[in-house]
Amino acid sequence: MPQKTADKDREQRAEALIARMKQTRGYIYPEWEFAARQDPEFVEAYNRIYELGLGEGKHVSAKVREFVAIALLAFRGSEKTTLIEHMRRAIRLGATREELFEVLESCMVPGGAPTFHRGLSALLDIVGT
Repeated sequence: MPQKTADKDREQRAEALIARMKQTRGYIYPEWEFAARQDPEFVEAYNRIYELGLGEGKHVSAKVREFVAIALLAFRGSEKTTLIEHMRRAIRLGATREELFEVLESCMVPGGAPTFHRGLSALLDIVGT
């Protein structure tokens, strides 16, 4: 296959992947858009793991899976924007402000006050006071 055709195919594959990721998540980070354009095959493999891990499960809903992700991201010191995007996705999946707050409360004992505070900071940006 000539190089121009291969490049065009990779570009089309990348754009379709980016659109699918945006639709599924409701967001996509610029870093993942860049990665998809560089190596769509690699990002497709990652995206499959994402969908299996944070999509609807057989026994656990995608909303609950987002709660777990939020707790872990807060504990790991994730960037605020990452927490916000996962909280927004949880809300799109039916989560309430009160549920998100309780998820953060559940982080206090195993994760400590910094984890709770990090999550609260993100939640405040979404719901205000």
